[in-house]
Amino acid sequence: MIDLRSDTVTRPSAAMLEAMMSAPTGDDVWGDDPTVNAFQEHLATLTGKQAALLFPSGTQSNLVGLMAHCERGDEYIVGQSAHTYRYEGGGAAVLGSIQPQPIENASDGSLPLEKISEAIKQDDFHFARTRLLALENTIGGKVLPEAYVHQATELARSRGLATHLDGARIFNAAVASQVPLEQLCRPFDSVSLCFSKGMGTPIGSALVGSRTLIERARRWRKVVGGGMRQAGIIAAACQYALDHNLQDLADDHRRAARLAEGLAALPGVEVTSQATNMLFVRISEEHVRPLSTWLKQHDILIELLYATRLVVHRDIDDADIDKVLDVMTAYFKQHAVA
Repeated sequence: MIDLRSDTVTRPSAAMLEAMMSAPTGDDVWGDDPTVNAFQEHLATLTGKQAALLFPSGTQSNLVGLMAHCERGDEYIVGQSAHTYRYEGGGAAVLGSIQPQPIENASDGSLPLEKISEAIKQDDFHFARTRLLALENTIGGKVLPEAYVHQATELARSRGLATHLDGARIFNAAVASQVPLEQLCRPFDSVSLCFSKGMGTPIGSALVGSRTLIERARRWRKVVGGGMRQAGIIAAACQYALDHNLQDLADDHRRAARLAEGLAALPGVEVTSQATNMLFVRISEEHVRPLSTWLKQHDILIELLYATRLVVHRDIDDADIDKVLDVMTAYFKQHAVA
């Protein structure tokens, strides 16, 4: 099965599974899992932060990051299209009592600086206290411009706000922009990094920041159920991904660009965006369900009803891209799209 629904469908390689099975473990709630501790120290160094904390999921890492920055009744500024606002169950509001102040994302995924400035509330008890600016990189596959990131975070700091980055695909951003991970993380007080997407682990995310912030995060992680025991098996997978899988993301980006180019040549498909490992397409409504059925019959999964997004990942090779293009071409020839 060629699964282009998301890069979350990646499966661990045999070598990664071996690293997981052979990892020395302890009880991470007590802080004595040696593999977790080594991974956290390594990731903190790699990102240029004082400390790191392992989580089972990016959703929980983001949630705890927001809760570590904000108190009940505080507010964070976030994009309308950001995962922390739209796709993570409203956790900040539901569990953290943190009010989101959403701003419409610009076409490149950024939040316009003037809109950020306008959204910051004055210090008045009538308003929620604006405490945090949250950005996402990549967003819709697009790498946030580095100059913009510096402008946005400097604006936030000048107004007394902390900054958080949902770096669910920050590894893609680093490879695509050829900017070191530490440099991408530097402007932010906290960064959530996910390993279970393009990096290929079955589970695992991490939050990095100052020691003080990570200690607050450790408490909140326990509260929301993220305290794990022999978590070294997760940390080993994440460390393996750092050691072996990072540069492979360039192949995902290359294949996504090739897929976009091939689909753009078809009469029934409009490619509206392609960046890093993602592409978005527009297909006439009358073809959505028949095409989805056709693709499944040929062992191809594409979530055409969800934002018409196709995501290339490490379990997709060049032959798979060829097959997808051949099958899509056959469909539109058969249906004679003008």
